[in-house]
Amino acid sequence: MALDTATLMTVATGITGLLGVFLLLLWIQERNVRALAWWCAAYLFGASAVTFWSTWKPGSLLVAELPNALLFVACGMIWTGARLFHGRSVRPAWALAGAVLWLGAVQIPDIGGSAQGRVVLSSLVVAPYAFMTAFDLGRERRRELAASFRSLVIPLMHGAVFLAPVPIGLKLASDSSADGVFALFALEIMLYVVGTAFIVVLMAKERVVLVHRTAAMTDPLTGLYNRRAFMEAANLMVSRRKRQLQPVSVLLFDLDHFKSINDRFGHAVGDDALQVFAKVAVASTRATDVIGRLGGEEFAAFIPGNISDATVVAERVRTAFQTAGKEISGHAMGATVSIGAASGIPPVEVGVLLARADAALYRAKELGRNRLELAVDAMELPDGAAQPAPPVGAPAAALR
Repeated sequence: MALDTATLMTVATGITGLLGVFLLLLWIQERNVRALAWWCAAYLFGASAVTFWSTWKPGSLLVAELPNALLFVACGMIWTGARLFHGRSVRPAWALAGAVLWLGAVQIPDIGGSAQGRVVLSSLVVAPYAFMTAFDLGRERRRELAASFRSLVIPLMHGAVFLAPVPIGLKLASDSSADGVFALFALEIMLYVVGTAFIVVLMAKERVVLVHRTAAMTDPLTGLYNRRAFMEAANLMVSRRKRQLQPVSVLLFDLDHFKSINDRFGHAVGDDALQVFAKVAVASTRATDVIGRLGGEEFAAFIPGNISDATVVAERVRTAFQTAGKEISGHAMGATVSIGAASGIPPVEVGVLLARADAALYRAKELGRNRLELAVDAMELPDGAAQPAPPVGAPAAALR
């Protein structure tokens, strides 16, 4: 079946332009996804390139190689958007490298004056951008982005197809055959931009959903889990540990004399103290621990381990915050934290553990603050025996 290049160019112009406008409208709605602006501009650049390509005639004011250069700039912008989407740096020089390579290479008579050479060169410029786009999109490992697999495989497939004209073009001997290869190449570009737009829309939508879901689960001041998300994560941990008959522990943290901090330094500095504690808690706990802000100056951590494990974590947090709290926001503050700890074997309820830890926290406040107290309840073991809790106020070193 014969492929008419002019018709393909007309269709490609319309589709690419419409996709650019669509991405522009999507970016206006979701300004926080900055990559959409790059992708929108890339499609509009691509539509302009195809328009110039199909309307340019010898003797016009347009530079002869401008359409090709714009097309390769668009490919670089698609790749740049993929990097920006996942928080990586923008590399303008690399984004423009394809256009610069083209403008330089076509000055060589054997390349610029040959239809086969131009097709091969186009393939060698576009394919690396497709592969780099696939690489940058494929580096995303978050499970929340279901399009991760699609975003990796589809550009890889297109990149491989873009390389197909290279061996074919090198064997062609006539310009008429080259025209057929060029038509196939143009069709592939059209399919590529449509497929890429499909990926972009899916990823942008999933990113927006992820951002909204994260906002609903996160305390805006500290970035930790809010109370609802913390309870959900804690119950999930209990369910998992129940199947293994393994203990779980909870730590309750309360910043000492927090009202006095607000009264002396103001609520803005009090918020800074809460943020400092949150950073210390994250840095002092393990990746398997669940940390959240329950409200006010009260925080909690759920630990997959026994009371000894929890005590080591608690003492690490307490001593680290005692050091970090000496001066906050330029104020000599001497902020400290009191901690209550409790432990149990599932199916112990999260609420029960929190109540035990709260009683221990209250005792830590009464006994002088800036200390760890353990729940007096015995820790139940899988065989039904009982192991007494370590002595109240015992140092972490004695519990290892």
